[in-house]
Amino acid sequence: MDEQQKKSIHHFGRARSLLFCCTSNGCCCFLSSNRNPHPGPKPTLSIMSGGHAILAPTEDDIQKLLAANVHLGAKNVEQQMLSYVYKRRIDGIHLINLHKTWEKIVLAARIIVAVENPADVAVISARTYGQRAILKFAAHTGAQSIAGRFTPGTFTNQIQAAFKEPRVLIVTDPRADHQAIREAAYVNIPIIAFCDTDSPLRYVDVAIPCNNKAAQPTGLIWWLLAREVLRLRGTLSRTQAWNVMPDLYFYRDPEEAEKQEQEAREAKARALNASATAADESAPEAASGEWTGEAGATGEWSADSNWSAAGSDNWGANQ
Repeated sequence: MDEQQKKSIHHFGRARSLLFCCTSNGCCCFLSSNRNPHPGPKPTLSIMSGGHAILAPTEDDIQKLLAANVHLGAKNVEQQMLSYVYKRRIDGIHLINLHKTWEKIVLAARIIVAVENPADVAVISARTYGQRAILKFAAHTGAQSIAGRFTPGTFTNQIQAAFKEPRVLIVTDPRADHQAIREAAYVNIPIIAFCDTDSPLRYVDVAIPCNNKAAQPTGLIWWLLAREVLRLRGTLSRTQAWNVMPDLYFYRDPEEAEKQEQEAREAKARALNASATAADESAPEAASGEWTGEAGATGEWSADSNWSAAGSDNWGANQ
């Protein structure tokens, strides 16, 4: 760009460290610059939950997140999810930044609490791993749940009997719940989604980065979100622990649950058999003591033979 073009610059804008320049003849160019065109103090980046100590996660919360493998992402990563990735392991697994996960949980809870009617919040899970969690979440927070297959037209077709008009939609997996997300976008419903590193973020307004492909991390995130909602509503105090365990939100395989119940019944039967055997072993000892005590009684009955003799004499005399 020559001197004449520099003099004809009538507009420039700043995009990060680049100067965007337009000339009068319609030519545009980018000029690199590290100088701040607006003098004054540099703007500071603020973290959503960093300024509120009461909203910060505790050590126990971080241990729960690590134990449930919430930070383990997929081997693939979407471009929009790169900001939530901490680093990539040698085996190709992307690790999710748990600090950002917690920030998004708090943000989602604040959005849910802002809805006056809890029934205007809809939670959806087409995946089997999240169906038990959304039912428990709906029971504890008052939201309406749609577990299993999502019926097309639930948000757009007013003739349907199952027509709903929620104000906030929460989905477990953007890829599995794509039909609900698309319909919610048609009617301008804000969408909160649990997103893995390879999840598409189209039409998603608030993405909670987490591992949504297993039962434990999915259930734990729903449990943490329900607890934060109750805390922000004032129903649950932050000084006391919630009496609902995270295991209640975990998916249970029907075959495994039946196997555990069968083992519990067998253990109970073994305990009853053991107690009955112990009672049978103690019974002969008590019975032997009773028979030995009756030996004196047999001697007394033998002494009654005189009565029989006397009685026989008297009867003979009467005859």
